[in-house]
Amino acid sequence: MKKILYLMEYPIDLPGGAQFSTEMIAAALAEHPEYGYESVVLCPELLGKDKADYPFKVLTYPMGENRGINLLKRIKAFKKFIREERPSLIHIEMSESLITYGFIMGAFKDIPFIYTDRGMYFGYRKRSRFFMDPVLKKASCMVTTTDKNRDLWTANTDIRPVVTIPNTINSLFESYEEERKKRGGRLAIGFAGRVCVEKDWGKVPLILRALDDAGIDFEVHLVLSLYEKGDREFADNLRAEIEKVTGAERLDYREELSQEDMSAFYYGLDLFIMTSIFESFGKAAVEAMSRRCAVMSTDVGGLPEVIGREENLYSMEDLSKLTAYVKKAAEDPDFLKSEQDYFFKRYHERYTRDFYIQRHVEIYDRYA
Repeated sequence: MKKILYLMEYPIDLPGGAQFSTEMIAAALAEHPEYGYESVVLCPELLGKDKADYPFKVLTYPMGENRGINLLKRIKAFKKFIREERPSLIHIEMSESLITYGFIMGAFKDIPFIYTDRGMYFGYRKRSRFFMDPVLKKASCMVTTTDKNRDLWTANTDIRPVVTIPNTINSLFESYEEERKKRGGRLAIGFAGRVCVEKDWGKVPLILRALDDAGIDFEVHLVLSLYEKGDREFADNLRAEIEKVTGAERLDYREELSQEDMSAFYYGLDLFIMTSIFESFGKAAVEAMSRRCAVMSTDVGGLPEVIGREENLYSMEDLSKLTAYVKKAAEDPDFLKSEQDYFFKRYHERYTRDFYIQRHVEIYDRYA
C-alpha cells in the first residue's frame, strides 16, 4: 500500500475548495483500498472536527497570527512528519505549502511531489512566483483545474508536465431525484456564493431590473455565505436593493446553507446565473448543472470552459443577450428543458466525483 501525503496551510475542516477537494480524494482512497493508496493529511489544528471524524489519517501542527512565525512552524512540521511518514508521493494543494516545501525539498529528493494550482497563472504576486517557480520546476507534475490555466502555464513558463483535472463537487450532488425538480410555474432564477469582490453581487439588482423591464415573470432565490467583517451589512443592503425590484414576495433569501441544503436549493431553480468578474473554475455552476438547471455566466476566468458554449455567456456591458435568453426560457418550456438537459449531461460527462478520483489515481499511478 503506497502512501500519499497532502500538505496544507489551512485546516481541512475550514470551508474552501482545496480543503474540500483534498478531503474528497483522501476519503475516496480510504474507501477503495483496491487503488493501492493510503492518505495522510497534514494541516494546521482543526477548527471543530475531531481527527477521528475522517476515514483517513490527519496530522496537525500549531498556527498563530504572525505570518513569519507560521512559516517557521510549517517548515518544522513538514520536515518532522515527512520523515516520520515517508510517503511514496507528496501532493501539495496550496501555494503557501508549496513555498514552505521549497525550503526543505532538498532533504527529500527521493520523494516525488505534485502541485495542484486551483487559481490562475496570472493570479500570483511576483514575490510569490519568485519562491514558487523554482519549486515547481522540481515537481513531477503540476495539475490545473482548467485547460485555460494549463495553457497559460505552458505558454509562459518551462514548468512541465502540466495536466488538467477539472474540479468536482460534493458527493451529496451525485444522486439525482427527478421528482424533486421544479417544473412549471413562474421562472425561478438562482444566485449563490460567498460575499466577496470576485462575485460582483452589486450587479444582481441591475440584472433583475433589466429582466423586470423586459416584462419577464420571475422569482429570485439567493444564498449567501458570510465570512468577514462587513459581510452582514453588505448582505442586508443587497437584499434591500433586490427587493426594490422584486418585492419581498418574489425573493427567497437564505444564508449559510449546508451542502445538503444547497443540493435541495438547486432543485428549486429553473435557471442559475453567475455574475462573477473572476472565477478560476466555477464550482457553483457545476452544482447547478448537477440539479438540471440551465446556466448563464459571465465570460471570465475558467467559466467559459465549465459552461462549454458561447451562447450561454454574457457581458455586463450589454445585458440584452442575457435578457433575451431568460425571456425565452420563461416563455418556451421546450427550450428551457433542452437547456437543462444539456447542462445535466455536461455535468455527468466532465465533473462527477468518479471522474475526478479516477484522474487523480492515474496521476498517482504514474508518479508514486
